[in-house]
Amino acid sequence: MKKWFRTGKPWIWLTAGSVSISLIAVIGLVIMIGWRGLSFFWPSAIHEMDIKQADGSTKHIIGEVYDSEVVPTTRLPQSMVDLADIESETVTRYLMKIGNREYVPLDFTWVLESLVTEDTTPKDMAVIERSKDGNFYGRITAVTENGEVVAKQSDEDFRKVMFERVERAVELNEQAMGLQEGEISSINYQLNELSLERRRLELQGELTEQAIVDLQAQREQLNADYQVYEKELFDLREQAQRDALIVKDFRGEDVKVPMYRVLDVNFPNDMGFFAKLGHFFQQIGKFVSDDPREANTEGGVFPAIFGTVFMVLLMSIIVTPFGVVAAVYLHEYAGKNPVTKLIRIAVINLAGVPSIVYGVFGLGFFVYMVGGSLDQIFYPEALPNPTFGTPGVLWSAVTLAILTLPVVIVSTEEGLSRIPPSLREGSLSLGATKWETIWRIILPMASPAIMTGLILAVARAAGEVAPLMLVGVVKSAPMLPVDGNFPYLHLDRKFMHLGFHIYDVGFQSPNVEAARPLVYATSFLLITVIVGLNLTAIGVRNHLREKYRSLEH
Repeated sequence: MKKWFRTGKPWIWLTAGSVSISLIAVIGLVIMIGWRGLSFFWPSAIHEMDIKQADGSTKHIIGEVYDSEVVPTTRLPQSMVDLADIESETVTRYLMKIGNREYVPLDFTWVLESLVTEDTTPKDMAVIERSKDGNFYGRITAVTENGEVVAKQSDEDFRKVMFERVERAVELNEQAMGLQEGEISSINYQLNELSLERRRLELQGELTEQAIVDLQAQREQLNADYQVYEKELFDLREQAQRDALIVKDFRGEDVKVPMYRVLDVNFPNDMGFFAKLGHFFQQIGKFVSDDPREANTEGGVFPAIFGTVFMVLLMSIIVTPFGVVAAVYLHEYAGKNPVTKLIRIAVINLAGVPSIVYGVFGLGFFVYMVGGSLDQIFYPEALPNPTFGTPGVLWSAVTLAILTLPVVIVSTEEGLSRIPPSLREGSLSLGATKWETIWRIILPMASPAIMTGLILAVARAAGEVAPLMLVGVVKSAPMLPVDGNFPYLHLDRKFMHLGFHIYDVGFQSPNVEAARPLVYATSFLLITVIVGLNLTAIGVRNHLREKYRSLEH
């Protein structure tokens, strides 16, 4: 046994076992998050239940089972539940999503299995996804046009007519939204720019009568265009309000659901496997491409995806040159003296500073000092409203660039130290200058190490939330940092982030039960985005490694 320990094999097995356990734990965690998140998009059966009440009456509900658990009867409140007929020590209860927010105080309710007197899943039970107030559950009995019934549930082509009307309303809403976010938004932006231009000319003493006439003419033309687009917008909205659905809800009453609020209608109980599979991928596509609704508990997360990727790419563009230049100076130019050692120690210690400290620094230095100075120099006409003197995507990217700068510096220095001195000496002996040697020989060979540092920087920056809460990220951003208005790239705007979205939905949401599945779904999406960015960087690194492999020999 002693001889076996002396060979070092036990430590090899111990290391392999530790790596295997860590790998299994990570894979298991990702699978768990993915399962809990993706299962949210699978269409659930709609149950119609009769529940016995404590006073002997029967309560009728319609909804889908979100979760179930086995609890001891001692946990159940005696005053609200009749436990006389329950003999076992435990009971199963279901968490039901019942929707129909206009008529119930909460979206969710707990139902005891032992109190359910009837439970059915009728095929005609519908889920109506709405742009406001969440889902509506019930039986669709008719479709109306301007208050007149055009199709009844008993008609043979009822569903065909209904889906055609729903598709029409969705298309009209999309056209109205595109007009509002496109032409109308552009006109509002230009009107604001005209106001700023007038203010700028006034501050510079160049506001002549001719300039006033020109600005007024441009404003009148924009207002005329605005009236045209506004009329078109109102026409689209009026057309979308033409149709409505008549739905029999859990109370047995007919409720009118305006078609302009309807996003989708489906019948989960009447779906086969492939229909459910198609609906599953459709819901994932809507989650990735749509904007959030209902305090981020409904809809999609596209602005958060865009903001996360855009901020990380901007951070990468900022941190890479600064990190490489610093590493090249420290390794190739700086002498081995106490000052250089002190700088290296400072760089290493910076990697251990809490991220929230970087956020405070970014807010105080970049936002208030640098941004405020830029506003006074370049945007005095907008004051006292700040342009760059307020948190935005640029300051978020710069703050995270400083946060990840030590990683890039250390990784690049490691790559530079692995390059043999003979290559430098050979290049210099052939007549190349030191700069040419670094630019044409050293940096290309160190590029895989630079990409490694960038990969580590991206992995950390994409998941950081604390500093972003101070320097740019918000719960809801009405406009993306990129649009069709000049200069097209608006680095002063605030943005949404997947990490902050998870925090907001999971801990700040007024509807915790509805938000829980979205936390898993968004977490899995964030992992996917980070993995995608890292795989892209790894691919570039491997390409560079193969490209410059011959120089190493």
